Amino acid sequence: MVRVRLSRPARRAHLVIHVVASAGWLGLGVGLLALGVTANTTASPAAVEASVRAMKLLADRLVLPFALLTLTSGLVLSLGTPWGLARHRWVRTKFWLTLATTTATAFALRPGVDAAAAAVTAGHPLPDGGDVLVGPVVSLSAYVLVTVISVLKPWGPTRRGRCPRAGARGPGRGEPARV
Repeated sequence: MVRVRLSRPARRAHLVIHVVASAGWLGLGVGLLALGVTANTTASPAAVEASVRAMKLLADRLVLPFALLTLTSGLVLSLGTPWGLARHRWVRTKFWLTLATTTATAFALRPGVDAAAAAVTAGHPLPDGGDVLVGPVVSLSAYVLVTVISVLKPWGPTRRGRCPRAGARGPGRGEPARV
């Protein structure tokens, strides 16, 4: 299999893009949570409407692009560096969590916020506080978990990741050399 390796400047550029996009996505999650808490706890209909409309703006214009940029830049980094996509459990876990969270953002968080914004803008009370609170709580929890995994790299290599290393080291102690 031919592997494409990123040059050092390209790897660094993609790493900066990935970290900035991930931090932006995390920050947007904190912002959405703060606005959701405000919408659920304030007694002012104007504050509820302002909070939900701001959530709609963030969810419609920023959250999905940041999620997709995080997913794409992480995929490029994993495929263009020795980390690989399937060689380390922590990389694979991050990929699947990011993919799941991006999908949930598109198909659960955004529709919930859109429905709440439509109701509040029409002059109705907030239909279900969970629509503007549960999505940000779940997504922010996933973002924090992915960040912790990125920093700690808690799990070792997969079977696929161990195989190339074992062959590159040569025979171990007590093992006969293969001829």
